[in-house]
Parts: sequence; structure tokens; C-alpha cells
Amino acid sequence: MPRTYSWPEGHWNWPVQLTHRHGVRSGAMLFTGGQVDLDASGRVRNPGDVGRQCNAAMGYLGAVLEDLGADLSDLVKLVVYFVGDASVEARILSQIAVLLGEETRPVVNTIGMPELCYPGLMIEIEGVAMRGEDGSRLDRQCFYLDDMPLLPSAFSHVIRCGEMIFTGDMSALSPTGSVEGIGDLPAQTKIMMERLCRVLSVAGADIQDCLKLNVYYAGDGTAEDWEKPARLRASYFEEPGPAATGMPLARFPNPDLLAKIAVTAMRGVDGHRLEKDYAWPEGHWDWTIPLPYKHGNKCGRIIHVGGQVSLDRSANVIDPDDMVAQTRRAMDNVVAVLAEFGATLDDVVKVTTFYQGEASAEALHENLLVRSSAYSAPGPATTGIPIPALVYERMVVEIEAIAMLDRA
Repeated sequence: MPRTYSWPEGHWNWPVQLTHRHGVRSGAMLFTGGQVDLDASGRVRNPGDVGRQCNAAMGYLGAVLEDLGADLSDLVKLVVYFVGDASVEARILSQIAVLLGEETRPVVNTIGMPELCYPGLMIEIEGVAMRGEDGSRLDRQCFYLDDMPLLPSAFSHVIRCGEMIFTGDMSALSPTGSVEGIGDLPAQTKIMMERLCRVLSVAGADIQDCLKLNVYYAGDGTAEDWEKPARLRASYFEEPGPAATGMPLARFPNPDLLAKIAVTAMRGVDGHRLEKDYAWPEGHWDWTIPLPYKHGNKCGRIIHVGGQVSLDRSANVIDPDDMVAQTRRAMDNVVAVLAEFGATLDDVVKVTTFYQGEASAEALHENLLVRSSAYSAPGPATTGIPIPALVYERMVVEIEAIAMLDRA
């Protein structure tokens, strides 16, 4: 099935030469990289102004989708990384809601960060859209549940389009905006997992249909800090489980919130469970505790690769604090997982990298150039997010990927 890549005329650019493109389409699936308010020379526009940068990022995202034969109305998922508190988060959601209108109703994941990759950059937005290969709009089911976390009505808590199912952020945030289980991470973890099970059931699926989960939790970047809630989350999944990425945050925009999760799942349109293949390459790295997750899975044509890092089989960090060496090893691990399904980096449509760093071009480009050089041009859409700490001390980069095969 032909794959198309997007770089609209006059679009923003990085200040270094890369193989990545701003968007990729494979069949009905469209993926954009993180869209930001840069100019064609890689300079930040409207530094520090989250409102103007939000409008610009959404404009760029719309241009990518249009270049790929779709538009903002085809969005099924948005991921918004931003700098600011809960009031900024609320303003961003309201602003995006106005730009989208009341009919699109994608799910949305919002992740508050202390800073983004360039000084003065306040927001980065990526999207997933779906449009029929013949250009037709695809039917979708959008669900907004009154007992789920507070969310503007222009968004959905869970959305289903064909076999694909996407959830918004599940957390201990109540429908009124207060937080349940204040100060208790295990309690909040249980609340969010029960809510996840509930929204999936509304979409005709269950937790065993999950392909990819992304978890953010309040933590200090140590294994001890991560293990207890990780065990609790894992108890909801049977072996073999989904691919996973987990990220510690120093704090959430709402400081009472301690964890949130979002997932991608698939279920047959007639309700049957779809066949999945799983990957755990021989000799691959492992966590410090037993978990049901696998490093990758394939369902139909889509492959999800969980966050790949520079660890050994005993969860010891290889090349501690060395960004370049760890990036190369993480990319090698992505390659190994893809190979289990007969895929290569040429099949990757979207890659996301979390790296320990701050708002500086040097911190981003140190790993961006290494991972970009692994791809043949044109390469996948990409998002790079600096983070104060990762799950294990002295681990400085984690890379996840989505690939699409020509046929199932």
C-alpha cells in the first residue's frame, strides 16, 4: 500500500538537516509529528506566548493533514505538550476546541512539561487522523461520559473509528475538576485503571484489546519510585500485554494529580477480538520487576513499539549519561523489535523520543541527529520532548515508534 509523506510549502523547519517529514499517511491512517511555532529557519516565533503558538501549531497541523488528503475534521487524537499550570491547560483546550468546532470531537492527551525543546517554546501538538483511502470521511463513534474526568465537550473520552480505538487521559480527576485520592498514588492509579476499563467497554472493547499504553506519573526518576504503581497497573493486564511507555514528571499542572494514562486499542468491527503477534527479541532488555508488557506488537498492518532504552537484561543502564551512545542503542532495540515482525525502519511512520534535557537546541540535536540518520529519506514524522528524568537513574533517552506494513 503506497505511503505518502508531507512537508507543506513554507512549513517550519529544524535548524539542522534531517530525514524526518512533518506527516506520513499509510492507507487510512495519518500521523503528524509534533507541530510547533517555528519559522522556516528553525527560530521560535512568539516566544513565551502560548496562545499565539497554539494557533500556529494547529495551523501547521492542519496544513500537514491537507497535504495528505485530509483535514482537521478527520482528527481522532491530539497530543498536546505544553508549559504552564492547570489554568494554561484549560485555556489551551478551550482554544483548540474553538479551532476544531463541535463536530470533530477527538480524544486529547495533555502533558504539562517544565519546558520544551527550544527556549521560549510553550506548546507542541501532534495528531492522528483517519480518512478513507478513496477520500471518503470515515464513520466514527465519539463517547463523552459524565462520570469521567472533566473535559470540554468538544473532545471525547474515547473514540472508535473502524477497528481503531483511542482514549483520552484517564486519571483521578473528577467530573467536577477536583482530584480523588489526593496524595495517594496507588489509590489514583486504581481509579484511573478502573476508568480505563470503563471507557474501553463503552467502545465495545476491553483492556486485553490494548496495543499501546502511555503512562505519566509524579516521580523522581528512580526505580523504587516507579515500581509500586507499575505493579498495580500491570495487574490489570494478562500476559502477553501491550507495548508501554512510562514517564515520570516532577509534577502535573494540577499538583494534586499524580498519574494519568492513555491507550490505543483495536477490536473487530463485528466485536471479535483481533489476532495479535508480540515481540520480545532474544537477549532484549528487561525491567527490574516482572511485567506482562511486551516490547512490541502487531495487529493487522500496525506495529506498536514500546519505549526502547539503553538497558541490559537485568535493567542495568548501559552507557550511563551518554546521550549519543544511548540513542544509538535505543534505535538498535527499535530495529530488533521491528525485525520480529519482518519490518524495518523504513516501515516506521511515527517516532517519539523523550530525552533528559532542557530547553536548548544542543540537547535536542544531540540525539535528534543520531536517530534521524538511522532513517532513509523521507523518514517518519517525529516528536522530541525534553524531560527532567526518566524511569531509571542515568538513563537519558527513551524512543517509541509506530510502523505500518503494506499488508497484514
